[in-house]
This record gives sequence, structure tokens and C-alpha cells, in this order.
Amino acid sequence: MTQVGYIRVSTTDQKTDRQLDKVELDHVYEEKASASTSKRPVLEECLRFLRKGDTLHVHSIDRLARNLSDLLSLLEILTGKGVAVRFHKESLTFTGEDNPFQTLQLQIIGAVAQFEREIIKERQREGIAKAQAKGKHCGRKAKLTPEQVQEIKDKVAAGSEKKALAEEYGVSRQTLYRVLSS
Repeated sequence: MTQVGYIRVSTTDQKTDRQLDKVELDHVYEEKASASTSKRPVLEECLRFLRKGDTLHVHSIDRLARNLSDLLSLLEILTGKGVAVRFHKESLTFTGEDNPFQTLQLQIIGAVAQFEREIIKERQREGIAKAQAKGKHCGRKAKLTPEQVQEIKDKVAAGSEKKALAEEYGVSRQTLYRVLSS
């Protein structure tokens, strides 16, 4: 029976040290990726490692999944393999045994995590809309200035090779083609 920890933060500048800091673990899988997708390389590696009788320790439900369907799917996979899943913040352990009250708690907490994620996205959209209304640029800076775009279009019209132009301006060919089509 191996004690395995899964620790996740969303961005590279966030710290993981508060998660599972006093839990004795045999293996730890640490990931810096958004939980908005279940396609996370470290999580997938962790899932491959786990065997019947192991326990997966996770700080809180939202560290494993941010929407209810992903959470339920992951728990079904894990408990189906005979792996117990322990969420420390919520003090819940899932073993795959039929426990209606525990299932209810999981669904409520999972739904709250999903709701929280949607609220964050909504606030982000509102903030971006307000900033744009004030004339602020949101998102990544353009790789090429309008003058450079015109230069590239002129050079292509004159017969210059697109691959060479992409190298000259330090952009990918995909960026070059996107600029040319606009």
C-alpha cells in the first residue's frame, strides 16, 4: 500500500509547499498546470503509477478537478482500480464503496468548485471588457508592428520567399501567413 501525493497549482509562480506538507508520502507528483482540463501530463503519469491498495492524497478537491464531470470521472477511474482517494481539506476519503452521503458531499463540493471556476472566468471577462472600453490592450503584444506588416506584404508582392521573411522578422511561418491573410 503506497501513499501517493498529487499536488497542483495553476501557474508557475504559485507555491506548492502548503499542500500535503505534514502528510507522509512514498511518492509525490507535483504539477503546475490549470485544472480546467483533465489532460495534465503529471496527473496522467500519477494515474499510471497507482495500483490496487494505494491511497492518493490530494490537498483539496479543486486541486484534482475544477468541474464536476472531470472529478467524478477521475474518482471512478481511481476507485475502479482499487485506489482510495483522500481529500485532506474536506476530510473525505473515497474508496468506491457505495456511500450515499459521501457521494452527496462530493457532488456538492464538486459543483461548488465548478461554480467558483465559472465565476472567476466571468470576472476575468468583465475585467477585460472594462479595460478594452478604456482603450487598453489586453492579451499578448503583437509580434509585428503595422509598418512591418506592410513591409512584409510589399515584399511578398515583389516575390520574396515567405520562409525567408519569417526568419528575417523573427516570427513563425504561421504568424506570417496569418498577417498576410488579414
